[in-house]
Amino acid sequence: MVKVEALIRPQKLDDVKTALSEIGVRGMTVSEVRGAGRQRGYTQHYRGAEYTVNLIQKIKIEIVVNAAEAERVAGVIVEAARTGEVGDGKIFLIPVAEAIRIRTGEEGDTVL
Repeated sequence: MVKVEALIRPQKLDDVKTALSEIGVRGMTVSEVRGAGRQRGYTQHYRGAEYTVNLIQKIKIEIVVNAAEAERVAGVIVEAARTGEVGDGKIFLIPVAEAIRIRTGEEGDTVL
């Protein structure tokens, strides 16, 4: 099993969800997060004062899939989330040692 963790622009969430449902991804966890990467924030003006926003708002999507599906899921996210500009996000593929369904106690791939 592999955990696909994607950090994307908030405005691309609907596109990514639609693309993932088209390939049969049934479950995901979505969180609103803030962070800084190469973008390093931006400067805004408010009531005549200039201030820097260092942490950019992003959406974090977490999906656990069979190892054979991980590359396909990551590719679909890339295609749906790409704008071609700095700040499009990142995807991490993280090995998952075990999964357990709390309700039934099932373990392994059947949990997915």
